[in-house]
Order: sequence, then C-alpha cells, then structure tokens
Amino acid sequence: MVKIAVTGACGRMGRVIAALVNERGDCEIIAGIDKLGEEYGGFPVYKSVFELPEKPDVIIDFSHPSALSDLLSYCKMNNVPAVIATTGYSDEERAQITAASAQIPVFFTFNMSLGINLLAELAKKAAQILGDQFDIEIVEKHHNRKMDAPSGTAIMLAEAINEELQNSKHFVYDRHSVRKPRGKDEIGMHAVRGGTIVGEHDIIFAGHDEVITLSHSAQSREVFAAGAVNAAVFLSGKPAGMYNMSDLIKEDQYEA
Repeated sequence: MVKIAVTGACGRMGRVIAALVNERGDCEIIAGIDKLGEEYGGFPVYKSVFELPEKPDVIIDFSHPSALSDLLSYCKMNNVPAVIATTGYSDEERAQITAASAQIPVFFTFNMSLGINLLAELAKKAAQILGDQFDIEIVEKHHNRKMDAPSGTAIMLAEAINEELQNSKHFVYDRHSVRKPRGKDEIGMHAVRGGTIVGEHDIIFAGHDEVITLSHSAQSREVFAAGAVNAAVFLSGKPAGMYNMSDLIKEDQYEA
C-alpha cells in the first residue's frame, strides 16, 4: 500500500485525487498539506509540509509554484519522491526541479493526461514528416480561473515539436503588435480563457491549400488526477532521477 500525501489538498484537484484514491486498493492518502488547513475525507490536513508527523512514500503536488521550495526541501531532507503536477513554473523553478531529481525521484510533466502525452508524440511525428512545409500554431483553452498563459501543456507541446525540429523554431505568444508576415521559424501559441473549460489543446499544421489539426479535449479533471495517482504508485521505491509519463507507460502501469 503506497502512502500518499497531497499538497494543495483543499483545492479542486486535491479533492478529485482524494476521491479517486478512495476507490483504489493499492494506495491511500495519509495526509494533506494546504494553507487553508480544512480537513475532509478522513485524513488530517496540515498548513505546512514540515508539519507532517509521518513520512509518506510519495507526495503529489497540485498546489502553487510558491510552494515549490518548501516541497523540494522537505523531500530532499527526508528522501521522499515527488510527483509535481503544478503548472506555471518559471525557468528558474524548473531548474530547481531538475536539480532535485539528482537526489530524489521526481515525476514531472506539464500534463498528467495519457491522451495529452499521446498528442505530443503524434505532434512530433507530424513535425518530422511535414518539416518546414507547414506553419505550426497551438491554441489552448482553459477556464477563467487559470492563472498562467499560455498553459504549461501548450509549452510542453511546443517544446516537443521544436525538439523534433532540432530546436530551429522560436515561440511567438502575441501577434497584435507585430506588423509583418509570419516567419517560417515560428511556433505560435494562443491562450483562450473562459467559463469552466477544463482544458483543450489544438495543434494546427497549416500548409499550402491544406490544414491538419491534432486536438485533445479533457472532459473532467479526473483524467489529470488519475495520471497523478498512477505516477505516485509508479514512483514509490524508484531511485533518484527525473521521470515522466513515457516512463510510466513503458512499465504498463497506467490505470485509467
């Protein structure tokens, strides 16, 4: 039985994770961490990760970038694996995550959905075949409470495509002030915020007289929660290093 602690336990994703874990037999939540400190679901909730009375087997983080420093400090001090599912990290914060993976197991991806990670692989294959013959644009849509734009997932998709193209592209986030034709070395990214959209991503390959669009739409937050819990079970007992969804899928441990 994998013992899990959840940071951001009182948030929407934390509550979905708690409900999902409650239905599984291979893991349990022993504690939550949230500045609200509101208890629910039969486990205690603490305001700081350093208040945990018992060391968990793994921590799932769905909180806020501001909590990263304390989270990594606790995990390194106690040799606890971390599944980091929060988005909106700066380049400096991402470097901190990478550095921590030299000491502890870290599972880090911008999106915990199996479908999104498949979309990234399909986009890489499309970029490999289409090359510079097609312009590439990414459109992402999320609910009106999402703080960061473009989404971490959109950045992940753009980086996956660019890596396939030997990093020959640069990202353009806003065109309203640009008064010139689109360059061939661009990947455009556009953010839409409104209503309760869980998450939609379109990758547009626009060529001469034809357009190919790869799309993913999340219908509920449960798809992200399932990915995070699967990652936690997978990560428990692993050696130090950086892990992602590809590693999880290779071990055939993904449970929908």
